[in-house]
Amino acid sequence: MKRFDRLARILALDPDRDCEEIYRLLAEYEFPWDLTKALEFALFRTYAVPSIGRLLDRTGEFTRCAQRRYDDTVLILFEIFHWGTESERGRQALAQLGAIHGRFQISNDDYAYTLSTFVVTPVRWIERFGWRRLHPHEVRALTNAMRRLGAGMKISGIPQTYAEFERLFDDYEREHFGYDAGGRRVADATLGLFGTWYPKPLSPAVVRAARLLMEPHLLAAFGFPRIPTAARKVAELSMRARAELVRIGPVRPDSRPALPHPLSYPDGYEIGDLGPESFHRHQTRRRKPGTCPAVT
Repeated sequence: MKRFDRLARILALDPDRDCEEIYRLLAEYEFPWDLTKALEFALFRTYAVPSIGRLLDRTGEFTRCAQRRYDDTVLILFEIFHWGTESERGRQALAQLGAIHGRFQISNDDYAYTLSTFVVTPVRWIERFGWRRLHPHEVRALTNAMRRLGAGMKISGIPQTYAEFERLFDDYEREHFGYDAGGRRVADATLGLFGTWYPKPLSPAVVRAARLLMEPHLLAAFGFPRIPTAARKVAELSMRARAELVRIGPVRPDSRPALPHPLSYPDGYEIGDLGPESFHRHQTRRRKPGTCPAVT
């Protein structure tokens, strides 16, 4: 397979009808690392909205059990988009996602903003750091795939186009970003989690590298120090160098999709296992044992 063969396959699909298939090809073959990192940052930036960050801090889940919360999120999204929202597993994962969040008073506006981060952050990330730019056909498909996720979550007033999502995203951050001690605790715990994935001596550098890629208004909302311009440029150049290596490197074959490898479920999982312990107690059902590694 040549470097742009899969893009040709994507362009032969319909971005409305086949949006989930296009998203699967992007997430599992074309940009697996980029989309994973982009969605990590998408969820991370929602903590800068005080109503979201404060709620997550109050549950204690991200500060107490960050790895499991990360794995649960990754796996639920994987089930939805790998199998499709109309598949049995996709519907089950959507129902699980809705039930987990349905215990809390979350405004439709916060839901819509969170959905917008899943649309805008990946597109902007790939624009900055991807080995190629997304074709408008792909942007439309990604937008439609996320619109199906939002419909499954019963979010109202979902934007119709990428441009509308982008306006919602920028306006919401401008109007709602602000410092909250709870949001900062969740942000610190999440950055700490990122550091645990690497050898301990590298952990502080990983946390700093993540901050180097954050926009000034996001840093300010968390009360993080400003990043020197030179340091930011070095980080961005490093990311672009990585993109160039990917571009000239081997193409991921169809036989080797990028799939999640959750640390919290070394023996496998069922969709019904996913979610916080508090959710399963609320559902009065017994959860299978799993690891809950501490964030150090």
